[in-house]
Amino acid sequence: MKASASDQRKILDIASIDQRTTALNHKSATLAEHALLASVTTKSNNTRDLRIGAQTELSDVKRELLRAEADVEQIVMRITRDEARLNGGSATPKELEQLQHEVGTLGVRRAELEEVELEVMMRIDEINSRIAELSELEATYAAEIADLEIRKENALATFNTELESLVGLRAQTAAEISTEFITLYEKIRATNNGTGAASLNGGSCNGCHLSINAIELKRITDLSEDEVVRCEECRCILVRGV
Repeated sequence: MKASASDQRKILDIASIDQRTTALNHKSATLAEHALLASVTTKSNNTRDLRIGAQTELSDVKRELLRAEADVEQIVMRITRDEARLNGGSATPKELEQLQHEVGTLGVRRAELEEVELEVMMRIDEINSRIAELSELEATYAAEIADLEIRKENALATFNTELESLVGLRAQTAAEISTEFITLYEKIRATNNGTGAASLNGGSCNGCHLSINAIELKRITDLSEDEVVRCEECRCILVRGV
C-alpha cells in the first residue's frame, strides 16, 4: 500500500490521540474515588444492616417488656384484692392466714417480676443507645459518600471535557487521511493492543520499542517515501522521517 508522507504523519497524530484517549479512559476507570466509594458504601451498608437488626431486636424486647409489665400488673391486682379481703374483716382466721401467706408469696413474685421488668428496660436503653450510635455513623458515611461523589463527578467532568476535545480532533484529522489508509490503521490497532502506528526512531520501532536489524533498516530506507512500511515485530504502520 502507498500513502502520502502527509497522510503517514497524520496517522501518527491519530495514534497519539488514541494513546491519550486510552490513558484518559484508564485514569477515569481507576480514579481513587471509585475504590473509596466502594469501601465507604460497603461500610455504610454494613452499618445500616446492623441498625436494622438493632431496631428489630428493639421491637422484640419492647414486646417482652409489655409481657413483663402485664405479669407485674396481674400480681399487683391479686395483691390488692387479697389485701382488701384482709382489711375487710369478713374472713375467718384460717382464711386470713391463707391470705397473708398468699400476699407474702405474691410479694416475692412481684419483686422477681419487677426485677425482670427492670432488666428488660435496661436492655431497651442499651439497644436505643446502639441505634443512635449506628444512625450517627450512617450519617457520617452518607456525608463522606456525598463528598466522594462530588469529587468523582468533578474529576470525570474534567476527563470527559478532554475526551470530547480529542474525539473532535481525531475526527477532523481522520477526515484528512485517505479512507483506505485509515481503515488499515484501524484494523491493525484492533488486533495490536491499541497500537496501529508508530514512528521509526534511531533504528527502533516506537510501537514495540525493538531494534530493527540492519538489513531490514536498509530495505526500509531505500523505499519511496509514500510506501507504507510495517514493523516486522509488532506489525504496526512504521512511519519514517519524523
